Amino acid sequence: MVEKTAKQTRGSGHAPDDPRLWPFAAAQLAMDAWFWWLERGPAEPRDSSVPWTTPNSVALELATMQLRDCSQIRSGQPALVCAPYALHRALIADFASGHSVVQSLQNGGIDRVYLTDWRSATSDMRYLSIDSYLGDLNVAIDEIGAPVDLVGLCQGGWLSLLYAARFPAKVRRLVLVGAPVDLSIDSSLSRLARNAPGLVYDQLVARGGGNVSGEEMLRFWSKAPDNDDIVVALQRDLSDERGTALLARFHRWNAETLNLPGTYYLEIVNGIFRENLIARDNFVALGRPIHLKDVKAPIFLLAGLDDDVVPATQALATAGLVGTPPTFIAAASEPSNHLGLFMGARTHAHAWPRIAEWLRVDLPGVLARSA
Repeated sequence: MVEKTAKQTRGSGHAPDDPRLWPFAAAQLAMDAWFWWLERGPAEPRDSSVPWTTPNSVALELATMQLRDCSQIRSGQPALVCAPYALHRALIADFASGHSVVQSLQNGGIDRVYLTDWRSATSDMRYLSIDSYLGDLNVAIDEIGAPVDLVGLCQGGWLSLLYAARFPAKVRRLVLVGAPVDLSIDSSLSRLARNAPGLVYDQLVARGGGNVSGEEMLRFWSKAPDNDDIVVALQRDLSDERGTALLARFHRWNAETLNLPGTYYLEIVNGIFRENLIARDNFVALGRPIHLKDVKAPIFLLAGLDDDVVPATQALATAGLVGTPPTFIAAASEPSNHLGLFMGARTHAHAWPRIAEWLRVDLPGVLARSA
């Protein structure tokens, strides 16, 4: 029955094949396959069975995350990688050797690297909001020592941008990779967010006992990533022995999902993706309206030319929203889909060394904090 429904859903054009679209396709899937949901609430999170690529220690235990310290030395300018908090774990930023954001930054001379390892939501986390995540991000940055270089991946990108606007003195430089900010620009995410009635999202959260279950959403996908999809994401041949190991690792990573707090999820869907509050300067973060023109730190934008989740036009449009002068905005586009920006071997061979160099070198005439 589920298999039949999945085929019908895919045929009707309502459900995307890419699980990275899940926070918004979830509502449509809920309408198409509502009565197949299990009566129990979302599963409690389990420890990951996929080990980290880069040795690290837990620097801080917070309600929303474990702050992972991947640093090779104790001094120097710190970089904090803000992983996306969506369907999958933060291993997306440290997937495998040659496919790791953390490793590429270190290979590029960034010796102090930290990573937000977001927790899967439990029942007592259901009321956590975007403010909860910004607040813990602020605690993490104070622990590391501001100002930091903030590297935001996908949805970690808009969170990093909000943080940089709310606490501009605490961010030295900002890297946004495949980050959706201006949702008035057409994309798969913006279409999915708009097409379902708001009530459906509320029902989805209620059905999950106050959270949105990653495990249950993965159960209803019409098409799991096949080997060809993984080849495109990892940007390498997978027919050799190492490729076989990477395939197995990818499938294990893909199967380990995160639950999202219902309050946080609804704020994203309604405020960010349906109402476009960040780009419209109408978002309130930690009690203060956010104005993107308050972001004056140097920015590096990375987009994927084959990214249908966050198209390059959308990822690069952030340059026109911030207060950073054009002189201090760097941008690059790679022949990559969305996952390939974080995991792709070609992207890690070309774009990420450039990002590391940009973080490391002095920028002549860089603007003062008070500018």
